Amino acid sequence: MPSIVYGFLGLFVGLAVATAIYFVLKKRAEKDESTARERADALLERAEKKAREMERKAEDNADDIKKRANEYENETRQLRNEVQKQEQRLIKREEGLDRKGDVLTNKDLDLQNREKILTRREQEVERLTGEYQTLTKQMKDSLEKIAGMSTEEAKQFIVSELVAEAKLDAAKELRVIESEARETAEKQAKKILSTALARYAGEYVSEQVVTVISLPNEEMKGRIIGREGRNIRAFEAATGIDLIIDDTPEAVVVSGFSAVRREIARLSLEKLVSDGRIHPSRIEEVVKKTQKEVDQLVKEAGERAAEEMGIYGLHVELIKHIGRLRYRTSYGQNVLAHSIEVAYLAGLLAAELGFNEKIARRAGLLHDIGKAADQELEGPHHVVGSQLAKRFGESAQVVSAIKNHHEEPESVLDHIIIAADATSGARPGARRELLESYLKRLEDLEAIPKSFAGVHEAYAYQAGREIRVLVNPDDVSDDQLIVLTRDIAAKIEQELTYPGRIKVSLIRQTRAEDFAK
Repeated sequence: MPSIVYGFLGLFVGLAVATAIYFVLKKRAEKDESTARERADALLERAEKKAREMERKAEDNADDIKKRANEYENETRQLRNEVQKQEQRLIKREEGLDRKGDVLTNKDLDLQNREKILTRREQEVERLTGEYQTLTKQMKDSLEKIAGMSTEEAKQFIVSELVAEAKLDAAKELRVIESEARETAEKQAKKILSTALARYAGEYVSEQVVTVISLPNEEMKGRIIGREGRNIRAFEAATGIDLIIDDTPEAVVVSGFSAVRREIARLSLEKLVSDGRIHPSRIEEVVKKTQKEVDQLVKEAGERAAEEMGIYGLHVELIKHIGRLRYRTSYGQNVLAHSIEVAYLAGLLAAELGFNEKIARRAGLLHDIGKAADQELEGPHHVVGSQLAKRFGESAQVVSAIKNHHEEPESVLDHIIIAADATSGARPGARRELLESYLKRLEDLEAIPKSFAGVHEAYAYQAGREIRVLVNPDDVSDDQLIVLTRDIAAKIEQELTYPGRIKVSLIRQTRAEDFAK
């Protein structure tokens, strides 16, 4: 009995355990099923979402493809239309070319016909040319027999006659043109020069090569000479200037061609006379000190001249050269005073002509700068001056004006400087000239016109500024007078050297004489 109870009890326990296990397993299975269902629902939802996205993309792609298809279809239609238009144009061009081909064919036939006609005419011309040449040769032979000269001789005769006739015609035209041009040019030039000169007034003092120094008494002459002449020899050696002591009371003469050295000698001698101590060592000391003072005066003179003309930016070496011109002369005219006057006149002329006044004044002040350095450099002063100006940074216009004021002018500034230079040098009293050279120049001037055929006499007037030439009326006509005047002026320019310009006047007179009885 107990075993059966135990058996049932064991069976019950087993069933209870089995039931418990069943429920546990069932609950777990339900839980797993719920989880699986949730996962399945999530997967299904994601799949549906992705499917909708793919469907949307497919619709977008389909719209894009459709749009592109439409565009392609439109482009294809446009290309087809363009091709059709091109085909129509080509058809028209072919039709036009066909028509042109027909025209060219007709023209070709026409040209062939004309060529045949021209060939026949050329043959006719050749035949006529041969006949003409034969007749011409016969006529030349006949003319040569009749005239008694060859063809070349006849040509030369005709050419000489034509040249003479052409010269006369040219002279007539030249007279009219020159008369009109001279009338206009002279009026304008006189107006400009008178305006410029009216605004300037300059003084002229003839420069000499000697300087007289006053002494306090006659005893000072002996002290200057020194024992056995050693003082005067030391003075002349130190200054390079001759010291002349003669019978002139209380005065000695300093003589020399270099104005700078003469100025140094003058100042040195005045200092020695004032100091009273005169001996060789003292003379050398005073001369050296005076030379430094004169160098400073030279620089100050250059600076004053540049400042007076309103010219700035000059190189210091150019300023020194300008100052040295203070002690240089040309035909007795002080070169620095002349340069200042040329600068002023050049500025006035430039203002009248509408040119740059500052550049004209600069070129005018520097135009004779070579005269202060012509012993240091070789060549004419205008060439040396242009080299100096170029070396010290002057402009090409200024360099050209300096070089060309004694050569062929190349610019308006060159002509302005030439005119100002000639005006300054040609003014009455500006320059002096030795009597011998003056008379020789007048003789040479009068001899040039006399060397021409038909000239009766020639006379120089106004210190060689004008020459009047009398011609034989039977040998020289009125028209030939113009040509002869130009030839005489050209020969004067070639053979003579002179400042300014020379007026050449030819006079032709026809006189009739008779006697009353």
